[in-house]
Amino acid sequence: MTRVAVVGLGRMGTAVARRLADTGHEVTVWNRTRIAPETVPNALRRAASPAEAAARADVVVLLVADDTALRAVVSGPDGVARGVVPGVGTVVQMSTVAPDSAAWLAEELPAGVGLLDAPVMGSVDAVHSGTLTVFASGLPEVVERWTPLLQNLGPVLHVGGTGAGTAAKLMANGALFGMVALLGEAMDLAAGLGLAPAVAFDVLNATPLAAQATRRRESLVKDDYPPRFTLDLAAKDAHLVLGAATAAGVSLPLGEAALDWMLRAAQAGYAGEDYTVILRRPGRSYQ
Repeated sequence: MTRVAVVGLGRMGTAVARRLADTGHEVTVWNRTRIAPETVPNALRRAASPAEAAARADVVVLLVADDTALRAVVSGPDGVARGVVPGVGTVVQMSTVAPDSAAWLAEELPAGVGLLDAPVMGSVDAVHSGTLTVFASGLPEVVERWTPLLQNLGPVLHVGGTGAGTAAKLMANGALFGMVALLGEAMDLAAGLGLAPAVAFDVLNATPLAAQATRRRESLVKDDYPPRFTLDLAAKDAHLVLGAATAAGVSLPLGEAALDWMLRAAQAGYAGEDYTVILRRPGRSYQ
């Protein structure tokens, strides 16, 4: 049994905390905003601050919304950096943040504290089934030590030294956003050329887009996009992808187009729905 602290109880953080508790670990949790007691499973212990949560733990998992939240929960008199015990504690950074925040975290933690930069790819459903992909990066011995714990969440892919995990997550999200945008364009073209929706899906099943077309078909037919990865968070991540690309001198015109599509969908009032709501075409039936 490992003593784990999970800092950040959004949809993913709550699911990760529950999964780790269900797989036999002692889990303490803390969230920046008040969480109703009934939403926190009985198996989870609540801490009064990030420092207190970290002081109780062998591993501190950070799963917060953005760079600002990461810095807020780590620094300051009540932050994780103040509570984590050198020589004992390891911090596992799972949030999707900018590369400079990953570098900042490495500098902010006290000497003797282990660090894994290990964002994850997958939905809340993947947490429950233990099928997340974990992009683990850091010192090889630290990755090796904590891989058995992380495998409770899903397969662990060791992608390099500290910071490589964040880079891998941004790359993966960029690819995902581009694929969904391409699916939307393909369906628009099919409609414009007069192909029946059922025929369009059959055609897509013969292309590399087959998996995405199958996965998104129900949402398109029902015009229902339940929030697994909300549009506002996806747009935040798309901004991070483009910011990292600009800093690296890389041009991503498809990424820019996907972000523009997201922003227009958010302006239309869909920010709280799943990011695949960019596929919505009011008035069009996919039956």
